[in-house]
Amino acid sequence: MKAVVQRVSQASVTIEGITVASINEGLLVLVGIINEDTSLDIEWLVNKIVNLRIFGDENDVMNRSIIDINGDAIIVSQFTLHANTKKGNRPSYIKAAKPDVAIPLYEAFVKRFEMVLGKKVGTGKFGADMKMALLNDGPVTIIIDTKHKE
Repeated sequence: MKAVVQRVSQASVTIEGITVASINEGLLVLVGIINEDTSLDIEWLVNKIVNLRIFGDENDVMNRSIIDINGDAIIVSQFTLHANTKKGNRPSYIKAAKPDVAIPLYEAFVKRFEMVLGKKVGTGKFGADMKMALLNDGPVTIIIDTKHKE
């Protein structure tokens, strides 16, 4: 499981002209799933993200997590995070899990994130053509891969 975590001042997701999620201070999390991902990946990744100390404290030092600031989140499934660009110019998405595997894992990820965060999060719609708007704060963007825990 791979995630791109962006600290945002605001973010939103729009589908067919309708805003389906909107937040102010918090995180926009893009999640890519492969067939080998399990509930262990979900548990590890959710705990890592919600405890990342990437929000400023009273001295403007990144010492606070999304929990500490009572921030909000939007989580969007994004299979293109597993693009393979090794050969040619057309990315291959063969590593990305098919919907029958990815949807239940994505939904479990969202549910676990909400439980740990203690509040509902915004989401996109799996497989939809979504438009995302964000104001990346910092900018702070972190890539996390459960298969390469660095």
